[in-house]
Amino acid sequence: MSRKRPSKASRQRPALPLVGSPPAGGGGTGGAPSGSSFLRRNRREITFLALFVVLLGGSFTLISLNWINDHGIEPFTAGIARLSGAVLNLFGQHVALRGTVIQGPHFAVNIRNGCNGVEAMLIFLSAVLAFPASWRSRFAGLALGILAIQAINLVRVVSLYLTGAYLPRFFDASHTVIWQSVVILCGVLLWVFWANRLPPRDEPAT
Repeated sequence: MSRKRPSKASRQRPALPLVGSPPAGGGGTGGAPSGSSFLRRNRREITFLALFVVLLGGSFTLISLNWINDHGIEPFTAGIARLSGAVLNLFGQHVALRGTVIQGPHFAVNIRNGCNGVEAMLIFLSAVLAFPASWRSRFAGLALGILAIQAINLVRVVSLYLTGAYLPRFFDASHTVIWQSVVILCGVLLWVFWANRLPPRDEPAT
C-alpha cells in the first residue's frame, strides 16, 4: 500500500488579518482622545475662560486710563467716602469729608483704588458676562452682586477707620491682608452662588 501525499489545495493555511482593517473597538491608537474631541467636550468651559480673561483684562485696562479714573472712578470713590462718613457719624465718630478723605479727631483714612471695591466688581462682572446664561439672568446677577459687593466694601471702610482710630497696630494687617482678601473672596463666592442658582442655557443639539 502506498501513502498518498495531501495535495496542495487541501492543505490548511492560517487566516491572515486584512491589511488596513481597524482593530476591534476602533478608536485610534490606545483610545487616547483627539484634540478636536477634547475641544468639543469642553467647549463651554474653554469659551467661558477665554471670555472671562478678555473681559477682565479689558476692564482693568479701561480703568487704568487717566480720563476714566478722573471722571468715573474718583467721583464713584468720593460717593463711597460720603456714605461711609455718614455711617461713621451715626456711630458718633464726628468725621468730616474732604474728597475721598474721611477725617476724624484722631485718625484719617483716604479711600483710593483698591479700597473702593471696583476690582471685586470687575471680577464679578467679567465672570457673569462670560457665563453662558440668559441676559435677563445676567442683568439680575449683576445688579444684586454689585450691591452686595459695595455693602461689603462699606463694612470694610467703616471697620478700617474704627481699627485705625482705636486699634492702630492692627490697621496695616487689616487693610492689606484681611479685607483685601475678604472682598475679593466675597465677589467670587457671589458669582458661584449666582451660577448655581441660575443654570446656563442649554446648548443646541449637534
